[in-house]
Amino acid sequence: MRFKFLIILGLFLSIGNLSLADEKIDYISFFAGTFDVIDKEGDDQTSLFGIEHKNPSLFRDTFLGKFSPVSGGFVTGNSSVYLYTGVEGQYGLGPLKILPSFTPGYYQKGDGKDLGSVLEFKSEIKLGFDIFENSKIGYSYSHISNNNWGDTNPGTDNQQITFSKNF
Repeated sequence: MRFKFLIILGLFLSIGNLSLADEKIDYISFFAGTFDVIDKEGDDQTSLFGIEHKNPSLFRDTFLGKFSPVSGGFVTGNSSVYLYTGVEGQYGLGPLKILPSFTPGYYQKGDGKDLGSVLEFKSEIKLGFDIFENSKIGYSYSHISNNNWGDTNPGTDNQQITFSKNF
């Protein structure tokens, strides 16, 4: 199972790197946090670690705000994997950034929580602060569920601390 995950992660990152080769600036975020924060049974809460990419040349200003595609993935301490791509909004209040997002994705439970389906949807709200000219630090809270399309729909709530850097 770990071998399958490494192959999927390698393909995901290499495809992303092909599209990044021509760009001069990329937003790369690294995050760590807690998977299943509100675990009533107490058996599924674990750590999570992940990476996320945004391409600034694809930002679009609309009447609803500034939007861009976002892609990423994370691995939990119980070998669960979530790979996703979707859209993220960006609203700024001085150095504070408010970043809501919606990202459908592929979930593999590994030895972790069974979310009921391989197709899961993540909605997230992130608060970020500009700490340097090309760096941000943030906190995010997300919910992942399958909208009752799977066998079960226990969902999971997660929280992360994020460090973002422009490359």
